[in-house]
Amino acid sequence: MDAQEIISIGKLAITTAAMVAAPILLTSLVVGVLISVFQAATSISDATLNFAPKVVISGLVLMIMMPWIINKIVGLMVFLINKIPELIR
Repeated sequence: MDAQEIISIGKLAITTAAMVAAPILLTSLVVGVLISVFQAATSISDATLNFAPKVVISGLVLMIMMPWIINKIVGLMVFLINKIPELIR
């Protein structure tokens, strides 16, 4: 096992983590911006108005994307488990 393999595995893990987190984070970002624009336009300054919709929408996105997320994580784990014999040498 050399440094290049370790870097490759680390890069794959970080890429997978970013891909799994992106749909939820981007949805929260878009909802937050839309609600902030609405709050600025109507001069409403309620903290729960920004928090509650982001939690609900993030939960919905998580439920919709869960099969894809599980598939990505399982794929990474299968790859890593299959790679163990090569890494031990």
